[in-house]
Amino acid sequence: MPSAISPPAFTPLKDTVLFEPWKLGNISLEHKLVQAPLTRMRCVKNAEGINIPSDLMVEYYGQRASKGGLQLTEATDISRYASGYPGVPGVFSDEQLAAWKRVTDAVHAKGGYIFCQLWHTGRASPAGLLDGKTPLSASNIPISGKALNGTDFSATPPKPMTEEEIAEVVSDFGKAARRAIDAGFDGVEIHGANGYLLDQFLHDNVNVRTDAYGGSVENRCRFPLQVVRSVCEAIGSHRVGIRLSPYNYFQDTKDSDPNSHWAYLCERLATLPHDHRPVYVHSVEPRFDEVLDEKAKMDALSAYGSGKGVEAEATRKIGHSLVPFQKILSRAEIKFLAAGAYTRDNAVPKLEAGDADAIVMGRWFIANPDLPKRLAEGLPLNQYDRGTFYGASPPEKGYTDYPFFPGGTEVAA
Repeated sequence: MPSAISPPAFTPLKDTVLFEPWKLGNISLEHKLVQAPLTRMRCVKNAEGINIPSDLMVEYYGQRASKGGLQLTEATDISRYASGYPGVPGVFSDEQLAAWKRVTDAVHAKGGYIFCQLWHTGRASPAGLLDGKTPLSASNIPISGKALNGTDFSATPPKPMTEEEIAEVVSDFGKAARRAIDAGFDGVEIHGANGYLLDQFLHDNVNVRTDAYGGSVENRCRFPLQVVRSVCEAIGSHRVGIRLSPYNYFQDTKDSDPNSHWAYLCERLATLPHDHRPVYVHSVEPRFDEVLDEKAKMDALSAYGSGKGVEAEATRKIGHSLVPFQKILSRAEIKFLAAGAYTRDNAVPKLEAGDADAIVMGRWFIANPDLPKRLAEGLPLNQYDRGTFYGASPPEKGYTDYPFFPGGTEVAA
């Protein structure tokens, strides 16, 4: 007699809103599960500061591609001195573009779509990783602690950007977007989050300028909005998204009033002319933090005083949520992608409530190259290995060696 078929280990999600088709700009997607932008540091060094997407990266992104699925690449340098991170890619050399074309071809061969996340790290890259060049930022305030090369950030404080330097970087973002499309990407995501350059202008504890790019929230938003317009003009607004992290603490960004300041930014994005308006905003939930656990993060956020600076004693409890931003953007038909500690259990309720158009997962995509299949069919998940997130030896460890289902040691998520 044939053996009985075992029931799935978890509730299959294939008939939920997570697996309903949707449109993003001009592309038609078959599910609402998006691979997060994940810095993995697996490039091959071609020359000082010029890293090339490797054969392993072709395999990695190809493994995680799915028919009608969307992937966002790791943060990618827009120019030679946009960052000093080791092992990260760029889109500023012919060799990089040729290598990226192999990645995009691998994703498209499986019926998937892929956007390139474009970044400039600003003060997050010390001079020692920039051939001695002084890092750029909104102001001259360094990050506390040590950089990747072991030096103190305070040893090389950043240089406040001149208006000419700001204009140059605005142009660099547009040029990088055009090159990304030439390399086969379906679109780009502007990195305006996580304490990198554009986010350094947005947060009022980092941006203490007194010119047209600092002081008021209107001025602090000026540079990121100029970048959005530049990129939209370069490749078409239907191919452009932006990542934001209003409640970010990473790399010493603690805004005094994230609720109203990012609401203002979202209002500005929503009222941009259609040809300058991004097709989506990708934002990080307040509960997520690189250092604090969820309770500690939410307690810290709610302790903000009202109008007394980020270190003030709490005068009242303040709620923090991405929902108001999503509501503002939805009026302009800007899609909203939500990220931050999402699992098989909390993804569907977020979508069902209408508070997001898609769910972005990172750690579970790292460990499960076939994550959409596993969630759709109620299959168990491989556990991820944090020790291999940012490079490993050998480089395929924790990168391309996670098994597809069935096989491997799997644990419940």
